[in-house]
Amino acid sequence: MLKLVKYLKPYAALILIAVMLLGIQVVCDLSLPNYMSDIVNQGIQQGGIVNAVPQAIRQSEMNKLTLFMNANEKKEVLADYTLLDRSALSTDAYGRAVSQYPALAKEAVYQLNSIDNAENNRLNSVLGKAFVAVSLVDKLAAQAESGPMSLGGTTIPKGTDLYGLLQKLPASQLEPMRAQINQKIGVMTDSAITQSAVLSVKTEYQAIGMDTDKIQSGTITRTGLWMLLFALLSAACTVLVEVIGARVSAGFSMDLRRQVFTKVESFSSREFDRFSTSSLITRTTNDVTQIQTVVFMVIRMMIYAPLIGVGGAVMALQKSTSMSWMIAVAVIILVGIILTLFSFCLPKFELVQKLTDKLNLVTRESLSGMLVIRAFNTQKFEEKRFDGVNSDITKTNLFVNRAMATLMPALTLIMNGMSLLIVWVGGHQIAQSGMQVGDMMAFMQYAMQIFSAFIMISVLFIMLPRASVSARRIAEVIDTDLSVKDPERPEAFSESQKGTVEFKNVHFRYHGAERDALSNISFTALPGQTTAIIGSAGSGKTTLVNLIPRFYDVTEGKVLVDGIDVRKVSQHALRERIGYVPQKSSLFQGTVESNLKYADEHASEDTLQKAAEISQSMEFLASKPKGFETEIAQGGKNVSGGQRQRLSIARALVKKPEILIFDDSFSALDFKTDSLVRKALNSETGDSTVILIAQRISSIMGADQILVLEEGRIAGIGRHDELMETCETYREIALSQLSKEELA
Repeated sequence: MLKLVKYLKPYAALILIAVMLLGIQVVCDLSLPNYMSDIVNQGIQQGGIVNAVPQAIRQSEMNKLTLFMNANEKKEVLADYTLLDRSALSTDAYGRAVSQYPALAKEAVYQLNSIDNAENNRLNSVLGKAFVAVSLVDKLAAQAESGPMSLGGTTIPKGTDLYGLLQKLPASQLEPMRAQINQKIGVMTDSAITQSAVLSVKTEYQAIGMDTDKIQSGTITRTGLWMLLFALLSAACTVLVEVIGARVSAGFSMDLRRQVFTKVESFSSREFDRFSTSSLITRTTNDVTQIQTVVFMVIRMMIYAPLIGVGGAVMALQKSTSMSWMIAVAVIILVGIILTLFSFCLPKFELVQKLTDKLNLVTRESLSGMLVIRAFNTQKFEEKRFDGVNSDITKTNLFVNRAMATLMPALTLIMNGMSLLIVWVGGHQIAQSGMQVGDMMAFMQYAMQIFSAFIMISVLFIMLPRASVSARRIAEVIDTDLSVKDPERPEAFSESQKGTVEFKNVHFRYHGAERDALSNISFTALPGQTTAIIGSAGSGKTTLVNLIPRFYDVTEGKVLVDGIDVRKVSQHALRERIGYVPQKSSLFQGTVESNLKYADEHASEDTLQKAAEISQSMEFLASKPKGFETEIAQGGKNVSGGQRQRLSIARALVKKPEILIFDDSFSALDFKTDSLVRKALNSETGDSTVILIAQRISSIMGADQILVLEEGRIAGIGRHDELMETCETYREIALSQLSKEELA
């Protein structure tokens, strides 16, 4: 997979933007549970009061609070408040203050000054404990109404004014009482202290005459708006990342397909022998699609999942460290399940791709050979062959899908079990004032985020092996070392001679073969002449002519074109001089004109007309209503074999090459058309070098030079009449086709 990462370089900027957007989304997603916790804790349970620092407090209540503060704490608290008293305020200021704090009409009120967050947090700790202490003393005061009680070792008589007593006690007696109260407060968490204190703050607000309903609705609305803003921002980031991920993955897959196709275009016949056509099609389509899917998921999840997992863990620990073990247990169980599935499914992923290759191969062979299958009534055999491969790939896919199908129920069970456990443990902690309801809900959401992060990473790790198999198969094609390469410093053809082809002691052996397919081949084909090649099937005729355009490279010896070794010039320059008509005629979907212009896109109508006349294609084109605009189906299936051959010959002639190679290109022509084509070629090819492979003696009798091949060696070379006298192999072939009178 890493070998293909370099093809993501053009999309580096988009990926960087996606990472930034995912970072913003993570921050938003991690903030939402906190805001939800604030709505529950502060907005609902605390009545909209966010902490234990009141905006205003009666002087009498402040006096109670300061009883439970040391001298420094009392000094700090009073310094942050301003005492509002009727005698100290102007008439207008007093009126405004009374409208805001109605209780000011009866007694003085302390108003909070403008302070920063740090000072607010310090006051929250001091005042929170003081409010809880006052609440405890209020409970003790209620008990003192019914009988004597003990506080800090001091017996309090029935009906005693506790606050009046505490204010009169010396510091030495007051300190043990404070210690007893602080001991009770010490078992409470900071959040629990704050939550308990804000109830007293709310009561104080009501006593002052402030609108507590407005405070509550304002807090909920403000927090809800922030929550909505972060949710919308997260959604926008999600959409943008999805768009960027789709753009990058689609562009990346397009580049990969282009790379594979471009590489395949540069393959020699040796590389095509190594990779089957069906395998190359699978690699270009199915394998690239696999990688496209994973690249999209990597951009979307591989960055987001670790960030949300780590961030969720940090935030969850801030809410409660005592329940973190539940997340650890759930993650360990999850990883164990995924690793088990991984060990079973990984070997099957590679098998699926290989079976897909085989299925494509069988399907392609059956469809292309349908006429033969019908002719020999072998439909049942082909059905069994197809069913065998189809059954294998189905069974493998079913195994993988069944194994993966167990994942989601297992994950759901673990997630629900963890939620139930969090509620159970959290409920006990809430009952013991060790946690707030909102914090428990936020902890549960963070646990779900952590769990979801591990699920996303796990899904990726399950898909990555399959994608890595596909990536390896694609890399095999892209990284294939070509057997036919252009030289680093190609030579240029000489303009003094055009079309001379010379073989010098050429030997050729196919890769992995035990013996040479061609041995010690030496001859020269000159411009303006026709060199014919004949021999029995498998004698090496096609192999020999394939060495000229460098479809293969010689094992030993040299092939020279215009006096230059074909390995010393670029393949493009070499093939620009060659017109090639293959043994199996191949046409492309389009029109007759587009197929002929495949040789030269700038060819004129006169050139097309003349090429069609030489190849005797005008005979059937004239009968077509659209002429050169006649549609050609894929592979030329809507024209006959002879018509395909004639159009292939015409296509080569449009190029006006210096070297014309005909690889048994007249086999589908009738004798009359064959004779007309050869006659037209002889008169129209001019100074071109014509190399002709044929099975018919009648097609080559007039050649200037005939090569007779037998088992990869030259059995004879010369003109027809010379070979009839000197070459036994040629004579046997000739007499097997024509009578002595016809040969004479």
